[in-house]
Amino acid sequence: MTIIENRAAETATASATRDILNPSTGQVIQTVPEHGAADVDRVVAVARDALENGPWATMRPSERSRVLLRIADEIERSTEELYRLEAQNNGRPVTETRAQLSRVPEWFRYNAGLLAAQRTAVLPSDGPYLTYQRRAPLGVCGIITPFNHPMLILARSLSAALANGNTVVVKPSELTPLTTLALLPILERAGVPAGVVQVVTGAAEAGRRLTEHPDIAKITLTGGTETGRSAAVATARRFARMTAELGGKTPVIVFDDVDPREAAEGAAFSAFVAAGQSCVAGSRFLVQRDVYDAFVEHLTARAAAIRVGDPDDPQTQMGPLISARQRGKVAELVDSSREEGATISTGGGVPALDGELAGGFFYAPTVIADATMAMRVAREEIFGPVAVVIPFDDEDDAVAMANDNPYGLGAGIWTHRLDRAHRVADRIEAGMVWINDHHRLEPSLPWGGIKESGIGKDAGIESFDEFSWLKTVVTRIAPDSVDWYGGAGTERLN
Repeated sequence: MTIIENRAAETATASATRDILNPSTGQVIQTVPEHGAADVDRVVAVARDALENGPWATMRPSERSRVLLRIADEIERSTEELYRLEAQNNGRPVTETRAQLSRVPEWFRYNAGLLAAQRTAVLPSDGPYLTYQRRAPLGVCGIITPFNHPMLILARSLSAALANGNTVVVKPSELTPLTTLALLPILERAGVPAGVVQVVTGAAEAGRRLTEHPDIAKITLTGGTETGRSAAVATARRFARMTAELGGKTPVIVFDDVDPREAAEGAAFSAFVAAGQSCVAGSRFLVQRDVYDAFVEHLTARAAAIRVGDPDDPQTQMGPLISARQRGKVAELVDSSREEGATISTGGGVPALDGELAGGFFYAPTVIADATMAMRVAREEIFGPVAVVIPFDDEDDAVAMANDNPYGLGAGIWTHRLDRAHRVADRIEAGMVWINDHHRLEPSLPWGGIKESGIGKDAGIESFDEFSWLKTVVTRIAPDSVDWYGGAGTERLN
């Protein structure tokens, strides 16, 4: 904890502080500054000075690429410290945080590779002209990250922003800032110059000021849809760029040509990983009627067998929700399904745990059967370990139900028929579609949704290019001069 405490102290000018809780016990594990608007102004000024007067933006691309590779190496050397810290801070089991954080270096290596291989175009022009393009850093970029995947989501944007020569201000979730703070000395050891990456550890006031700040050239935000809507208005006022991954209500379509046990056991991951606290959590299982009962039976058995407990125990398969408030929201939605006539086939309450864990924010893995598309649990984002199972009749019915939602982030399809898989994938309104799997991602895969699930892409070359601006340079190479008003060169205009 020493590194975190020192780094938090370095950035602290706020008089207020915030207690960071371990959600598996409800106990305080760290205190960090509660930064506000004035603190954001201060750190943005530092980042702008580093952009304009430091070496990062003007460093040769090959040198920046080597720094990103060193960041990846330093993160790998610190992986055990980081994944244990993340498990303590957001409650995900160490088996999940270890698997996820072990992949974080890939994003830095991928963007280092894109930078090393970057080419700009020479464009065709009529007449005696050489026309080419150059790319330049956007400037100071703001990255706002959520509580559920703080390190991985930060790495996706930070690696692309740094590769392009930008400086960055990060505002992690006020609930889970610890791995972000722990990253600062790692970046320093890798050779990132002072001031290039700044962190503010505030809540809504800090996030709002970051999105509104006139010196922020781009905002990357992962969070709720209403937060994203407010940020989009703020950035649009000054024509800043914005990428937003927002809410989701992911449909998982199970057709009757797959074994219901196979589908239930495979798709359970989509509903219960991270205790369901994922924007692409499979919270709506649309199951063809002929296999519906069998699927519910197998999904119920799998959910009931999930080991809930201490995130630091390698045997634990699911940890707590992030807060008492979030657990209350999940419980209220589950209760509403009972009132609307659904059946709770397993879960639906707080599990009985002993000792310190009794003070944690746990909720049992829950399966809701006999649901309809009209129910709140089928329409609202739950963000908890709750799988809602709804029957459908045929392919058209499944597609219509899947698309009957304001969100469009992800979707899953379970079928062994190749023609059906691709046909349905084409018809689904979502930015990501998985067939016979879920939540698979790579640094090269553009991540992002449509409709109320956000705008833009994170990861992939699409994200890399969005952290720079494109300049076109037109050079006349003819030996003669142009004198429009004297009659020379008047054969064309524009």
